[in-house]
Amino acid sequence: MTSESARGTEPSVNATAASQQPSNTPVAPPGRPVKRTRVGEARVAAVLFALILILLLIFILQNNQSVEISYLGAHGHLPLGVALLFAAILGILLLAIPGTWRIIQLRRTARQQRHLAAKAPTNPK
Repeated sequence: MTSESARGTEPSVNATAASQQPSNTPVAPPGRPVKRTRVGEARVAAVLFALILILLLIFILQNNQSVEISYLGAHGHLPLGVALLFAAILGILLLAIPGTWRIIQLRRTARQQRHLAAKAPTNPK
């Protein structure tokens, strides 16, 4: 019996709660998604960057065996995780330098084409 009476009071409680909500609350129109913003994208990027840094820190801490590094006559000892991190950074730089140079070339070419297009006479019809 008590479960039936409890079920009977639920709709009236929900209806009362719904009627107490302010009517000026902004609601997104149905079918229209909320636009992404640069701040929101930056926040997502910052969270992902922090997660990657945490994973890198765990990797370095778990690989702390000392290894001997020799490079162009220089010798030293580093933890394995740090040595691998340096190798990854150098690999990224090896990709970034030619990519940056190509972007500079493309921007220079685009600027020259805009300059030539601005000087070109227009043919009125």
